[in-house]
Amino acid sequence: MTRAQVKRRLAISWWQYLAVALAPLLVFAWAFGGLQALIPILAMPMFIAGVASMFLSLPRFGGYKRALIATQKSLNTDAEPAAWIELARVRRIGMLFACLPAWVSALSVFVGLEAVPQILLAISSLVLLYLYRIPRQLG
Repeated sequence: MTRAQVKRRLAISWWQYLAVALAPLLVFAWAFGGLQALIPILAMPMFIAGVASMFLSLPRFGGYKRALIATQKSLNTDAEPAAWIELARVRRIGMLFACLPAWVSALSVFVGLEAVPQILLAISSLVLLYLYRIPRQLG
């Protein structure tokens, strides 16, 4: 596979993870948003859990940066395909952790969390996912 094909695949996977992060919130809000909250006392703890889940992606982002640097150093060498594979693996794990705030937001629909905190958690996932975009300077 050429470098452009790898970068295109990684870009497509980024959009897929964005959909995976935000789709549950949209579906749950549409399907269950009008229902009575199951345990309304858990709304604030769910929001706090969503905010705290942002910090779980910090160590993964450090690994992603190291993988980016290793990939940059391995360009035009025999180790380049392995570096791209390792970058994709580390990035995949990091993006899963970046989806956590939006997923907590989706679950918070059932406990009656208001729309504004849900949107804030979804935006935080969007920002975290944006950090995992492949920079143009690579390759």
